[in-house]
Amino acid sequence: MPIRIQNDLPVKEILENENIFVMDESRATHQDIRPLQVGILNLMPVKQDTELHLLRSMSNTPLQVDITFIKLNSHVSMHTSATHLNKFYVTFDEIKHRKFDGFMITGAPLEQMPFEDVDYWDELCRIMEWSKTHVHSTFHICWGAQAGLYYHYGLNKKHLPEKLFGVYSHKADYKRSILLRGFDDVFYVPHSRHTTVERADIERTPGLKILASSDEAGVYIVMNKEGRQIFVTGHSEYDIDTLEKEYLRDKNAGLPIHVPVNYYPNDDDTQPPIVRWRGHANLLYSNWLNYFVYQTTPYDIMTVGDASTPL
Repeated sequence: MPIRIQNDLPVKEILENENIFVMDESRATHQDIRPLQVGILNLMPVKQDTELHLLRSMSNTPLQVDITFIKLNSHVSMHTSATHLNKFYVTFDEIKHRKFDGFMITGAPLEQMPFEDVDYWDELCRIMEWSKTHVHSTFHICWGAQAGLYYHYGLNKKHLPEKLFGVYSHKADYKRSILLRGFDDVFYVPHSRHTTVERADIERTPGLKILASSDEAGVYIVMNKEGRQIFVTGHSEYDIDTLEKEYLRDKNAGLPIHVPVNYYPNDDDTQPPIVRWRGHANLLYSNWLNYFVYQTTPYDIMTVGDASTPL
């Protein structure tokens, strides 16, 4: 997929070295098509890592997608330079008048805090409310999924006895969903979290459907009946070394952490990790862009928010 990004975004060179077709602004302006407009609210501390993960995951369709990275007004990032944010990101106030075909809300390492204690919770609530009328389909990831389920449906997260950390097997609960088209009977997904949203709470909530889950990791994908809101509790977009970096960080700091499940051969952390999730990750993001964004979004983007996508 030609991902349209700013000419000098630092991850552009990495993507091009991986033979991923990245289209800069100057070339895109000469193409007579309407690209999909996708906004990414990046809540992760190290913005550049998440930029790379998500752009790579969305790179396997022929669709042209214009990416807009969004930052919060009410939070100062401590792990990404102000220069990078000011150059490549816009604030919500700068884009709230726009309509988007797709929108992503990432995770954040805040899951052990009550939502209301997060310093930017009020602004995030405004964005989630805005998404109902200005976005065709919103894709929530990990803590972003928990925040979305809490804000939109009142489902609060529950603390797990120990951190869920590793790569877990999953299966489809609703095999007819086009979001899961092409998935194997068993597929793998990385998870790294201390909390969960319980299956029983989701099942008794009108308008929500569980699409996929894991016996070990719990509910994985939830969708509202129109497909306008998708909640994904895992990190399919993770790089091969993302869990390793987190594991070694905590291990070297003397924090309680176990070897990531199904990650190292024979749980030997001196061996290179095994990637089990990349094919599924590509399918997940490609299916979302194709079936829930491209094929159902109105051509006139200003009418986004009026249409719906059936299951």
